[in-house]
Amino acid sequence: MNTGSDRTGEVAVAADETKSEPALGSRAPQFIQARRMLHLSWQVGVFVVGLAVVVAGVIMLPLPGPGWLVIFGGMAIWATEFVWAQLVLRWTKRKVTEATQKALDPKVRRRNIILTTIGLVIIAVLVGVYVWKFGIEMPWNIKE
Repeated sequence: MNTGSDRTGEVAVAADETKSEPALGSRAPQFIQARRMLHLSWQVGVFVVGLAVVVAGVIMLPLPGPGWLVIFGGMAIWATEFVWAQLVLRWTKRKVTEATQKALDPKVRRRNIILTTIGLVIIAVLVGVYVWKFGIEMPWNIKE
């Protein structure tokens, strides 16, 4: 396939994409890209470091810690070298931006505020009924 370039490692990108997003491909220093074995070693190193960070994030999902944040950090490490990770991050950023814009919509904000208020009222009523019936007593100390 002809990408319209004589140099290797370049990816043809539509004209409007280049304005907002950087080109896809390796971000390794030029002297590393110029030597094939060094570049391959660089890619293996980036993959191993990114994998370690992603695995740490997956471990943090059920445990205390910022699991998703660490996973996206590992994806960002991979995205410095691998096109597939760059595409995944672009898709994720686009979806997060869409969700943010949707959440800022006045109708959606109003609905969320109303639902939160209703939920807080229900919780307050349940706590009030508990305190009225049992007083301020921990549930495991109630003998009834």
